[in-house]
Amino acid sequence: MRILLVEDHLELSRWISKALTDARLSVECAVNGADADALLHTQDYALVVLDLTLPKMDGLEVLKRLRARGGARARTPVLILTARGGLNDRVQGLNSGADDYLAKPFELVELEARVKALLRRSQGNESVVLACGSLCFDTVSRMFEYGGAPLSLTPREHAVLEALLSRSGRVVSKDKLFDEVFALDDNANPDAIEIYIHRLRKKLERIENGRVAITTLRGLGYLLEAA
Repeated sequence: MRILLVEDHLELSRWISKALTDARLSVECAVNGADADALLHTQDYALVVLDLTLPKMDGLEVLKRLRARGGARARTPVLILTARGGLNDRVQGLNSGADDYLAKPFELVELEARVKALLRRSQGNESVVLACGSLCFDTVSRMFEYGGAPLSLTPREHAVLEALLSRSGRVVSKDKLFDEVFALDDNANPDAIEIYIHRLRKKLERIENGRVAITTLRGLGYLLEAA
């Protein structure tokens, strides 16, 4: 489950991204409207957190273009996060297709609560549980259970395992995993996926009654299946 954060203030973007990542969400960042518009043309996101005052393309234009495209991507929930907090600004944002509107300055706990509420709403207010063998993932609480016990993971391990579990029984290429886990991180190396796969295997193997395995299919990718 990926979130696109569109914010040109780099320090604020890092702060928000870290908080949402700590809440076990996968966050990609764009620093201008044109990049955000291009990503929303080609990528699927569970939610967009969108500033309005952006270089290259205003946030409202990004929102209008998203809604005008049609299809599943056009229904992506959008939370506007902006310093434009006046009544007319809020009305314009909501009328342009935003699902929620939060003015700066804001409290981080409120942002997290609004993000989670929008994600629940987009899933019909019900928890969806993904499962493979004794490995389970609650898409609302964002928690894994394995062998009946909580599974402790780092944010990157969490993102890799979620990507594999959402496609359990199917091969997922290294490139696909890299795109979902590292996204716009220019300093990341695709070979880092192998490190996280290795760490996940170690954690899964520690649980005696787990019986889930990650298989490497050379030249193809990785397969999560019940052992």
